[in-house]
Amino acid sequence: MIKPLLLIAALFSIVACSPSQEHSGNISSSESASLRSPELTSLGFLSAIYVDRDVDKAKLYVDESLKEILGHYYIASSVQRYVLNLSMTNVELEVDEVDIDFFRKFTDDVTVIVKIKGLRGGQEWIDDRTLRLHKRNGNWIIVEIMPEKRQVNG
Repeated sequence: MIKPLLLIAALFSIVACSPSQEHSGNISSSESASLRSPELTSLGFLSAIYVDRDVDKAKLYVDESLKEILGHYYIASSVQRYVLNLSMTNVELEVDEVDIDFFRKFTDDVTVIVKIKGLRGGQEWIDDRTLRLHKRNGNWIIVEIMPEKRQVNG
């Protein structure tokens, strides 16, 4: 019951952002709102890479070291291939698991697993990616894209 509500809230916050906005170093109020939970931050980052294909937008959700890496690759397809090791199109995103509990406000380190459904090489594919986030100044920021331990399809 909570997953569909969380997904709807995440999609609403992502759709509410205008893709034509120019992004500076400052975070607008709608993007700042999506940094207030680890789930929305993770979905916002992956949506920027897979749906919007906008590396500059994705940089709003990561720390400085990941910003450097993303800046090195310039385009979303390169980030998909070399940073996330998963090139896909027609992507749907869903939060699969969050290693956090009721005491969320007392922790500053969280991992989020996001299920990614879409087309890979023209075939339907389901995979997931694990992101580590830290809470900084009240916002959740992605600090690491965890290496995959196994290959998933389904």
